[in-house]
Amino acid sequence: MRFSFSRSRRPRGFTLLEMLAVIVLLGIVGTIVARTVFGQVTEGKYKAGKLQLEKLSQDIDGYALDNGSPPKQLQDLLVKPGDAPSWNGPYAKVGDLKDPWGHAFGYAYPGQHGQYDIVFYGRDGKPGGDGVDADFGNWQQ
Repeated sequence: MRFSFSRSRRPRGFTLLEMLAVIVLLGIVGTIVARTVFGQVTEGKYKAGKLQLEKLSQDIDGYALDNGSPPKQLQDLLVKPGDAPSWNGPYAKVGDLKDPWGHAFGYAYPGQHGQYDIVFYGRDGKPGGDGVDADFGNWQQ
């Protein structure tokens, strides 16, 4: 028996058009995945900022229990001020005074909503905003 082949059995490669189609599809899928993951990270940071505000509020309450009133500024949680005779701190760590995006929390003593006000300004670090840029204060807990 004899076999004859009229064509060569060389493997065929991908055409340029097929490769471009695959690259475009991978780009689209990658963009969708990146947006989803980035959105979840941003939401997670916003929730972490709200939790951090609650912890900072507890630190201020601890300071107030020891000294009779809340601190005049947040730095008083770290370093003993001159008017705190029963200071038993530090009540917080340096990193506790910054939100997950590295912005300082807003603080007012006396506060407009209570004895003191702490505000987390969200991702943009500025008053106002919507979504993950929205402000959150200790009076909203």
